[in-house]
Amino acid sequence: MKINADLSARAVVDSETLDWVPSPMAGVERRMLERDGEEVARATSLVRYAPGSAFSAHTHDLGEEFLVLDGVFSDESGDFARGMYVRNPPGSAHVPSSAPGAVILVKLRQMRPDDDTFVRIDTLGKAGWRPGRPGERVLPLFEAPDETVSMLHWESGSAFDAQAFPGGAEFFVVDGDFSDEDGTYSAGAWLRLPAGSRQMARTQTGARIWCKTGHLSATA
Repeated sequence: MKINADLSARAVVDSETLDWVPSPMAGVERRMLERDGEEVARATSLVRYAPGSAFSAHTHDLGEEFLVLDGVFSDESGDFARGMYVRNPPGSAHVPSSAPGAVILVKLRQMRPDDDTFVRIDTLGKAGWRPGRPGERVLPLFEAPDETVSMLHWESGSAFDAQAFPGGAEFFVVDGDFSDEDGTYSAGAWLRLPAGSRQMARTQTGARIWCKTGHLSATA
């Protein structure tokens, strides 16, 4: 299965327009944003757990990262409420579940084989936020030579100079909306810009955005 699998192409998906597709486990459904492969795949998806649902034990050969968008997601390492960013490196294993139900933005099989970093960060907390450009605050989530992951908070009425992304960029709008030269992206929108892209972003309403850069370089 291939969905937005060409990483050299710009891709935009309004996840709110997608149907929820059943997974192999009862009570677990997905909205597929990008995918290259069948059940074991390089994938970016929204995953919805019904209350009381669980997924069978599995190992992430090339890692997993996710942001909890709603509810509480759980595994053996803890309970992760809305706003938690979690990174489980290659070789990690777990049995995920959700007692009250949950929706997560999850990326699978997109880490370097030698990545061994576990990350748990509350993106709704006050700690760790730094000033960015005027009108912007940044919460670093993970950084490596070919990958930077952050949460961005953009104040209403902000407009930013053109930014270059030599290694590409990926955005998921958690709250609010923003625009660039090619469109407007509301809550639930996923946007991927290929390596070498430039973007001039602005927001009237303000926005909270999950952002990953550098990982789409041809040399990564």
